[in-house]
Amino acid sequence: MKLTTLTMVTVDGVMQGLGGPDEDRRGGFERGGWIASVFDDEADAFLNQVYQRADAFLFGRRTYEIFARSWGTWPDPGDHPIWKALNTRPKYVASTTLTEPRWANTTVLSGDVAAAVGELKAKPGGELQVHGSGVLIRWLLDNQLVDEIILITVPLVVGQGTRLFPATGPDMALDVADSRVTPKGVTIQVYRPTGRPQYATATP
Repeated sequence: MKLTTLTMVTVDGVMQGLGGPDEDRRGGFERGGWIASVFDDEADAFLNQVYQRADAFLFGRRTYEIFARSWGTWPDPGDHPIWKALNTRPKYVASTTLTEPRWANTTVLSGDVAAAVGELKAKPGGELQVHGSGVLIRWLLDNQLVDEIILITVPLVVGQGTRLFPATGPDMALDVADSRVTPKGVTIQVYRPTGRPQYATATP
């Protein structure tokens, strides 16, 4: 399976608490719930298509718990692509603290996560998807386990909160596989890591 990450970020790179004011208040974050006002039908349709492609999901513990108490408890709305994907396909959680997941079809990866992810990627299928899960995504990128990066950037500057990419970290060259802009100015970029960037002195 191809490992694909999907992250919704603001222009200043914040990924924290997009779903609501109380979704994630770590670090005193007070500006949650920023996605709703700028997410349009075209961005929503793209997101639905991505979830429909998933053969399995991989989460960090915190994002898994957010999803489990929302998508995992909401009644079946009837043919909703995201609800259907999350509630019918296998879910894996990289965690050393989660021991008894209550969301059906969940497996906890608590040992050698790199080996476990490698085994999942070796299985036949389309995509192993990672949504949210910033700490996990950064670790996966550090370990060169990501095949495709989807960034959905909304036209907002939040000014505080956890960023997807840290102030210091590994460098990465990217090929652009797809790029589009929705009517409300949401940019959708699909990247494929290609190793380290080339550095040179700029010339006229």
